[in-house]
Amino acid sequence: MYQLPFITSRKPTKAKIMYTKIFLFAAVVAVVFGEPQGGHGHEHHHASSSQSIKQYHGKATEKHVEYYSHPKYEFAYKVEDPHTGDKKSQHESRDGDVVKGVYSLHEPDGTVRIVEYHADKKTGFNANVKREGHAKHIVPEHHHHH
Repeated sequence: MYQLPFITSRKPTKAKIMYTKIFLFAAVVAVVFGEPQGGHGHEHHHASSSQSIKQYHGKATEKHVEYYSHPKYEFAYKVEDPHTGDKKSQHESRDGDVVKGVYSLHEPDGTVRIVEYHADKKTGFNANVKREGHAKHIVPEHHHHH
């Protein structure tokens, strides 16, 4: 995820203070000069406020705290369905930005595919695929009806 540097910094910088002052100045100018001017012969009366804007130059009492999440989990499952012949399993763990795992499944040809994987920020996603057993070639039966 991309974050702008001025959003993620922990303390105010001179640039952030300058941009804040420019923004506030522009907002005041927009309010002052945004009032419609007369000139078409129809007078409009606008309500005005006598409130004054006060500036406070001091340290803010609110502190920004960076939140860093360190995800950590582990899970596993296994399926063995004699009715459908579905056999598979998976085990995965995560510790921070590192994910490791292995999954396996029984292929229709009788072999077992085993995939071991590892992912992190440095090397990305890497998988090692192995196949165990010998493939059985299934010959379809042809039924002749007379």
